[in-house]
Amino acid sequence: MLETLTVQDAVELAVVERSGFVESRHAGAAVVLSPDGEVIARHGNADALILPRSSLKPLQAVACITAGASLEGEQLAMSTASHSGTDRHASVVRDVLTAGGLTEDALGCPPAWPSDTAARDELVREHGAQTRIRMNCSGKHAAMLRACVATGWPVDGYLDAAHPLQVHIRDVIERLTGEKIAHTAIDGCGAPVYAITLTGLARSIHRIGTASDRSPFALHRVAGSLVRAVREHPWTIDGPGRPDTIAIEKLGVFAKGGAEGVMVMVAPNGTTVALKMLDGGARASTIVAATLLARAGALAEADVESLGAALSLDVLGGGEPVGKIRAGNGI
Repeated sequence: MLETLTVQDAVELAVVERSGFVESRHAGAAVVLSPDGEVIARHGNADALILPRSSLKPLQAVACITAGASLEGEQLAMSTASHSGTDRHASVVRDVLTAGGLTEDALGCPPAWPSDTAARDELVREHGAQTRIRMNCSGKHAAMLRACVATGWPVDGYLDAAHPLQVHIRDVIERLTGEKIAHTAIDGCGAPVYAITLTGLARSIHRIGTASDRSPFALHRVAGSLVRAVREHPWTIDGPGRPDTIAIEKLGVFAKGGAEGVMVMVAPNGTTVALKMLDGGARASTIVAATLLARAGALAEADVESLGAALSLDVLGGGEPVGKIRAGNGI
């Protein structure tokens, strides 16, 4: 059976400090690429296989657009989102579907409550129910459906790994990572997710994050347009007050977290980080990625400190801060 990195392959990426006592540790692996795409730092086994989970969405979104899904602005940014299900998010996804002659019933992702507390509370007060459009991956699924409509591929079965859309997505992933996919699994939303190395993920995100929307190459133009859309509409990719959105707003980075402690981040100058928390916990992944970019000289230390304050990384005791979640000694 294939598997991700082992405990012996991992290093300490983050710690939880309470009253001067290190209470917990997050181990994992990380890799940093220079603006030119060269590996400049490895922490732990960066060549281990991982399932990128939602950090794969930028690659899937690029594939959908190159397959014919015509999206711009907020709709384009939503194609790579793990959104919090607010009314605003749902409205954009609904518009993407409507423009393709589709309804919410076409979505193959499972019904869910919004992860945004206010949106969920409002739905409960209105005696609402879980819906597919509120599921955090609905933007990706809407883009997949639009690609099928544009290309003439069948909408039914669009999540099957053998469907023409998924075959195209797989091909784009292999082109961007420079690797053959090692294993196919099913993500939480029902779409295929592929095992690649952490370094391969970093390489692909670097190519997307440094692409120009004026490139003579179609794939690069699409990638550049996607990143620009996310930076112009950071609320789409996650949600107000949530880690990816905060990082983009405060640092100007391109950031995309994934389930089970995966994170990718590209600084404005192209320096790129990809990391995997071995225990699957995501609470420290954003600050660790930003810290690695700062240590590579791509972000200002003061800006990363400001990010940490905005991420609410304080450890509380009796309602007061007594420590914090911070980068560990392994980086």
